[in-house]
Amino acid sequence: MDLIDRVNRQFLECLTVMEDARELLAAPTAVAAERMVAALMSDRKILACGNGGSAADAQRFAAEMVGRFEKERPGLAAISLTTDTSAITAIANDYDYDMVFSKQIRALGQPGDVLLAISTSGNSVNVIEAVHAAHERQMTVVALTGFEGGKLTELMTGDDIQLNVPASRTARIQEVHTLLIHGICDAIDCILLDGE
Repeated sequence: MDLIDRVNRQFLECLTVMEDARELLAAPTAVAAERMVAALMSDRKILACGNGGSAADAQRFAAEMVGRFEKERPGLAAISLTTDTSAITAIANDYDYDMVFSKQIRALGQPGDVLLAISTSGNSVNVIEAVHAAHERQMTVVALTGFEGGKLTELMTGDDIQLNVPASRTARIQEVHTLLIHGICDAIDCILLDGE
């Protein structure tokens, strides 16, 4: 087995998926950033959730909003719903793991907030429940998905935006999710700091 060739194939596959995603997702990603800025400028916040690698993406996004992305600016209101282990384990224990995000959204979410819902398959039950809760709270949803978009596709309404990565390998989808998150962060900074 030639490991160098194998690694090269990973790069080439990633580049192909990135190019396909660029063609499909650049415009809706810009719209997602504009929706988030509108919420932030109205003293609203962004809540983010996901499982596994998507939980890490939710945390990365919140950290880049509260801290900074690439430019100095005041912190922006964003919360990752994946980080409060006491809340998550209490909800999972007392209710059901499917409710770990939706219970937090019902407690913290306000009309005009945005939910960044990340699910590689689009079928994560607790993320689906989070979207239901966000809609109950009159929040906009930005969903990052892959494969065929899963059940989250059916839940998108009104001002919701689904950024569905055109790939069927989890690794490639997650790589594009990272780029989409960075693209959103950069666009938010551009709007807020450069006035574009």
